[in-house]
Amino acid sequence: MARRVYDFEDPDRFVAGTVGEPGNRAFYLQVRDGNRIVSVLIEKVQVELLADRLHQLLVEVRARGAGVPDEPAAADIDTATLDEPMNEVFRVGTMAIIWDGDDESIIVEARAMTEDDQAGSPGNEVGIDDAQEEDDASDVVRIHLRPSKALAFAKQALEVVAAGRPPCPFCGQPLNPEGHICARRNGFMH
Repeated sequence: MARRVYDFEDPDRFVAGTVGEPGNRAFYLQVRDGNRIVSVLIEKVQVELLADRLHQLLVEVRARGAGVPDEPAAADIDTATLDEPMNEVFRVGTMAIIWDGDDESIIVEARAMTEDDQAGSPGNEVGIDDAQEEDDASDVVRIHLRPSKALAFAKQALEVVAAGRPPCPFCGQPLNPEGHICARRNGFMH
């Protein structure tokens, strides 16, 4: 099958969201521009890493003199649920974050999972790549964002990740409604 590239230039919406109950949630990245909606399935840890890395990148480029705001614009903050239909186009394997200094924007690329990603090849443990591979034939979603929208995405994505099950006060692992066997309590239920 030919490589599909879903390119969005300053989309109307770019959010992270979930489907399902805490403890059994599926995470998605969703981008919308007009009537065109693309959703990709992603791991929770990838959402958190993407948000953290976006924030770090923006802090760094601000320190170097780029016109990057400290906080997202109120109009860019999106707390609505994911748009329907929720037809995922692929599962995310690796991601790239690129700063475009020419127009002071950020490019986020999410690439489809490959057999190498599934096999756990070296270099893919974190799920975020800093460089783009030219010979990669996997499908990709490419989103060009203004810094304020990137900050808004990072804030919203971290809120989505944190909205799961509360952590155990002893071991930090997520608490299920029925409790869990806690290593810090010598295997007793908490």
